[in-house]
Amino acid sequence: MGSIITELREKFRRGDVCLQLIYINVGVFVLVQLAQVLLMLFNRQLGDVLLWLELPASFVRWVVQPWSLVTYMFLHVGWMHILFNMLWLYWFGQLFLHFFSARHLLGLYVLGGLCGGALYMLAFNVFPYFRQSVDYAFLLGASASVLAIVMAPAYRAPNFTVRLFLFGNVRLKYLALATILLDLLLITSGNAGGHIAHLGGALAGLWFAVGLSKGHDRTAWINRVLDALKSLVRPGRRKPKMKLRYGGGGGSTAGRQQDYDYNARKKAREEEVDRILEKLKKSGYESLTADEKKTLFDASKR
Repeated sequence: MGSIITELREKFRRGDVCLQLIYINVGVFVLVQLAQVLLMLFNRQLGDVLLWLELPASFVRWVVQPWSLVTYMFLHVGWMHILFNMLWLYWFGQLFLHFFSARHLLGLYVLGGLCGGALYMLAFNVFPYFRQSVDYAFLLGASASVLAIVMAPAYRAPNFTVRLFLFGNVRLKYLALATILLDLLLITSGNAGGHIAHLGGALAGLWFAVGLSKGHDRTAWINRVLDALKSLVRPGRRKPKMKLRYGGGGGSTAGRQQDYDYNARKKAREEEVDRILEKLKKSGYESLTADEKKTLFDASKR
């Protein structure tokens, strides 16, 4: 058992941020399912506990559980629910990493969830149609976060083509438009809250992509918060004391030369990435050569 946990931990550590988010969502889902099975053996239910992690539509209820604006985006109600969300997260998460960085993906996942949850609460408290259900409506799922990750590449490379089962090749701009229209048409359906949250996540993705094209990273503050939390949970190891070596040995000269070479290569690599991004901004993804696409993809992994 210990070896399995160690292997999973190592895969999580080595995986990209998209796979790590999938691991977290699936891990939470499995733990919740196991807890429900265990409690049922004692004729108990987990529902009341989960309500404190799901996002309520009522502002009065949310005030006493503000953390639910974050926790809801990692909860799922059933196997099909998590399956489709994770499939979309994997497919479009990998596509996202072709155009943006891993830190952008993590930040946008959270930003999409926040915006989706905020729009859901706002709509249920503003529109009279939802007035009767506002006190007992709750939201859960990663759909809003996933929709944000879908919309950002659609803005960056609208003519990029993806292949969909039964539909064949579809350009991202048409996929984004169809998704938004479908959610608009279904905001009075049985899953009204989910579709409203989808729209909030989609708007977050577009807001991020538009801002980034103008030099504004809407996810920067989220990543700073996450970095601060990581430093609290896993404080860095103390740096070893520096050893001073006096004298003009050849080894130190070689070390300095290696530093110069490394910095020169790093600067050239950054300049090449900047050039490709500028070309992408002006002419679109399809104008890039195969080598330029590979360079951009490799840079997003760092």
